[in-house]
Amino acid sequence: MTMGEPALRLTGISKRFGALLANDDISLELGRGEVLALLGENGAGKSTLVSILFGDYRPDTGSVEVFGRKLEPGDPAAALAVGIGMVHQHFTLADNLDVLDNVLIGTEPWWRPMSRRAAARARLLELSERFGLQVDPSARVGDLSIGEKQRVEILKALYRDTRILILDEPTAVLAPQESVQLFATLRAFVEAGLSIIFISHKLGEVLAVSDRIAVLRQGRLEAVLPTHQADAATLSMLMVGRSIERPVRPAPMQPVAGQVVVPALSVDRVDVREGARQRLRSVSLVVNPGEIVAIAGIAGNGQQAIAELVCGLRSPDAGTVSVEGKELGADPIDWIRAGVGRIPEDRQHLGVIAAASIAENAVAEHYREPPYARGGWRVDRRAIDQAATRIVADYDVRCRDIGQATSQLSGGNIQKLLLGRVLSRHPRLIIADQPTWGLDVGAIAWIHARLMSAAAQGAAVLLISEELDEIFALADRVSVISQGQLSPALPVAQWTIQSLGLAMTGSLKHEQAASDAT
Repeated sequence: MTMGEPALRLTGISKRFGALLANDDISLELGRGEVLALLGENGAGKSTLVSILFGDYRPDTGSVEVFGRKLEPGDPAAALAVGIGMVHQHFTLADNLDVLDNVLIGTEPWWRPMSRRAAARARLLELSERFGLQVDPSARVGDLSIGEKQRVEILKALYRDTRILILDEPTAVLAPQESVQLFATLRAFVEAGLSIIFISHKLGEVLAVSDRIAVLRQGRLEAVLPTHQADAATLSMLMVGRSIERPVRPAPMQPVAGQVVVPALSVDRVDVREGARQRLRSVSLVVNPGEIVAIAGIAGNGQQAIAELVCGLRSPDAGTVSVEGKELGADPIDWIRAGVGRIPEDRQHLGVIAAASIAENAVAEHYREPPYARGGWRVDRRAIDQAATRIVADYDVRCRDIGQATSQLSGGNIQKLLLGRVLSRHPRLIIADQPTWGLDVGAIAWIHARLMSAAAQGAAVLLISEELDEIFALADRVSVISQGQLSPALPVAQWTIQSLGLAMTGSLKHEQAASDAT
């Protein structure tokens, strides 16, 4: 960290939401040319704190100074004006506009008679190439995957002349090689004087990229320490107050000799097209009872088309998709009734109804069925409340009460609620799409243990993930998707992180990457 006046100084920041004290008297500094990592469990207060910095929230007490000048609280325009840029974990994009328009919003005066789109497009493409964050400037944002939308958020922040950059989980959708490239570019910016607040739950990358680490726990600043004095075990203990035991994947169930195994999921030579674009090309995949099969890939390569197929949201243009030998089409109710549990990628918009209560979301996919409905239409509130209470207790959903709006939960607790809704029904097939995206180490270990337990009891699990550590921790077999083509699912032992990353980026053919791994 450079000496002299800090780039950012927080003094006595507190913020309360009703009975919840989200930030409790936090004082912290960010040096010029420094990367400060911000760690904490989901719900520890990180998002609230950076939202105060960016002007989305006004603190109840305390002040923020930027380069020695007091920042007007609760004013994002003032934050942008002094050079604060932020990449939010939950996106702030206009789905009806294209990528370039989203990047340009707020960067040009309203009275300019003509937008300088050609120059802006050229600059956007240069940033895209430099950071390895490929997006089509003309693509409609509403048509992009979650991972592609996050790339747009990163580029939107980098497009402005930012002096303090807040990155909230920026590498969640990047392959290892791309993360390394991003870190190198961030370091170059730091050397030029840019200051960065880096929020991540990936302890390895925090240790690799930061200069200092600040840890929040239950709204308070637990510790600030130089990165060279930290390790993963110490940080985990500071974050959650206990050691984290990683679950170990047991050997998958083996069929009895002579037993005919009916695949829980079978995808046979499926094509999916959107207009002139072919999202999937002759994709085939089998997932058997008791095994976890992972699909690895960089966002935007077709894995979301597969997720839509196996959740009943889309029909194939060619080929078939079957559950336990029965072909199913684009009807989510049929998939739910066939015993499929769905954990969607976008928990905020597809997983829950944010304005509905925890109790209502706990039974959202089954509220018309016994015991929650009588005669197919009359809702039994008592049965719903009892089920929600069990899920909250069994799955450690931290909330005020089951009548609380789900939007008031942290990301980790929303994910636990989703997992409880799915696993409490004992599904025969589980579609786990980015199940731990943006979660802390404690929540990740907890969710991994639950998925392993379900597989051990005979459930088939299709894991769609861009987290390679997660894939190696959970999967029995791994398939790689690249440009709409899916490789054969090979045993996880035939891959390394390096070979899998190369296959994901298309640097090597799938078969060659797997051969190199062995």
